[in-house]
Amino acid sequence: MAPRTTLTSHIDPARAAALEALQAVRTRDAYANLLLPKLLRDRQLTGRDAAFTTELVYGTLRGLGTYDAVIAACVDRSLDAVDPEVLDALRLGTHQLLAMDVPPHAAVSTTVELVRSVANEGASRFANAILRRVGQRDLSGWIDRIAPDPQDDPEGFLAASRSHPRWIVSAMWDSLQAHRGAQRAHQDIGELLDADNARPGVTLAVRPGLSEVAELTDLGALAARYSPYAAYLAGGDPGGLAPVREGRAGVQDEGSQLVATALATAPLQGPDEYWLDMCAGPGGKAALLAGLALERGASLLANEIAPHRAELVRRALRGYGDRLADEAVDEAGDAATDETADATQSTDVQPKPGTLQVIAADGIRAPWKAGSFDRVMLDAPCTGLGALRRRPEARWRRGPEDLDRLTRVQRRLLSSALDSVRPGGLVAYVTCSPHLEETRDVVRQVVKSRRDVARVDARPLLPGLPDLGGGPDVQLWPHLHGTDAMYLALLQRT
Repeated sequence: MAPRTTLTSHIDPARAAALEALQAVRTRDAYANLLLPKLLRDRQLTGRDAAFTTELVYGTLRGLGTYDAVIAACVDRSLDAVDPEVLDALRLGTHQLLAMDVPPHAAVSTTVELVRSVANEGASRFANAILRRVGQRDLSGWIDRIAPDPQDDPEGFLAASRSHPRWIVSAMWDSLQAHRGAQRAHQDIGELLDADNARPGVTLAVRPGLSEVAELTDLGALAARYSPYAAYLAGGDPGGLAPVREGRAGVQDEGSQLVATALATAPLQGPDEYWLDMCAGPGGKAALLAGLALERGASLLANEIAPHRAELVRRALRGYGDRLADEAVDEAGDAATDETADATQSTDVQPKPGTLQVIAADGIRAPWKAGSFDRVMLDAPCTGLGALRRRPEARWRRGPEDLDRLTRVQRRLLSSALDSVRPGGLVAYVTCSPHLEETRDVVRQVVKSRRDVARVDARPLLPGLPDLGGGPDVQLWPHLHGTDAMYLALLQRT
């Protein structure tokens, strides 16, 4: 059912915008981080109203699992029988009652008005009754009621109390245990899930050769802990800063910067002239690699299968001006999911030294000659479980059934990346996920199937970072490093 929110003069605009955002996430699979800025502009919400709307949307999406369990305990029917728009409003009201500094009477009355705007008078009375029941306990009290006993069912307790699907809790716990050992995993799992539910800061990345971190710190940002190209922005719209507006800097998670920098700084024997970013959209890593490549007189080919995402890559590289080739991107279709697609198409696609080029093509079919590149970045499509703090709705959209399809694509892309690099060259296999099936397992299976690949210890390429485990691969963590949960395996073609 399409959203049918109707604004009236007595509906709070900030809460109405939040309800519209939740409806778009539910009905159109919209992502809040892409939807919300435009919605705020369209509704002309700024300052405190914009901040309130943002907290309502992100906080409700993060707490959705817990809030639904609380609401279910307060109704005498299945949640599937509740009008979806009414349920969205109840979720917003529950977040205000249990997790925000909003007076209970205001949380209830404004939510009831929201329900009245999208449904009928009976629904508004229903909402009033439910929210009054919700307000009878605080969040801790509700957790005691709805969550399993942590001794009997620790995963179930964490899923209910930290608002994560059980399968994600299990996968995160397994990954922590593999990288940090059983004892530390038991200590860390709650902190990791809490970090997923914490509001992330804004991290900026300068484009090498176009700006320096000092320019960002002069504008009020704080130099980052680990990446030499990063700065933390305390508040405000990053698009209002001149370096970002002019394409000399951009928003990019520090973990994303670190894995790209690791590939660029890894020792390499032989020529170092041609670099490939194989799945480049939306362009953060490509922009960082582009500047580093150009500083050495090397070239970068940025490839992305989806033409609209390839255009985002071009925008990310716009600051490099005439070093960016003018060629239009080509349609590529969706052959990356076609198990019968040919492994390669040996076409001569390679930018001139010291230039940048963006194309839209299938990385599995690889429209370039085998062995063309010295360094290859493969940021493979994945579940995105490493960025749940930025895209909280992803935890409710993905399921374990997605892994089979994704890991097939990941293995084929990694094989193509290894074919694309010359003997002696390097491939960085990266995912924004800590799930073992799409990180260590993919790398092990591909390496086992070939005789021309050697593992490289990636840990020395991330100096200053603590808790990098036993190697040779690296798993970053939100609760340990303050980054998205990026995974990096560095492979050398032998």
